[in-house]
Amino acid sequence: MNKKIICYLFLFFLMIPAFANPQIVNKMLESYKAQGGTDFSAEKGKSMWSKKFTVKGESRSCVDCHTADLTKAGKRVDTGKDIEPMSAKVNSERYTDPKFIEKWFRRNCKWTIGRFCTAQEKGDYLLYLSQN
Repeated sequence: MNKKIICYLFLFFLMIPAFANPQIVNKMLESYKAQGGTDFSAEKGKSMWSKKFTVKGESRSCVDCHTADLTKAGKRVDTGKDIEPMSAKVNSERYTDPKFIEKWFRRNCKWTIGRFCTAQEKGDYLLYLSQN
């Protein structure tokens, strides 16, 4: 093989983990549609990401722990534990396992919003997060 082709292949394979797994994300979005979600919106997901909710007398938002910049690491406000970046562009582990996605929606929605997220909210969040 010539050096140019090898170089292109190398660059191509470097880019693969830089994006959310589209098959997994699409599978999750289809699941949320089956649960009643419609017309998912990355803009709505972005808006909800920074929206403040009052839970048990405390004001909370996703950015409190995860930061507004999805490429940056966050820190849990309740435990101080580090959180890996939410962007699949810098964290290739994101959005690759449906069970993991659901686990964290269940925990984080309940803590941040004070209830479980609806299928619509999950779809909006996932679309926003997977595209950034």
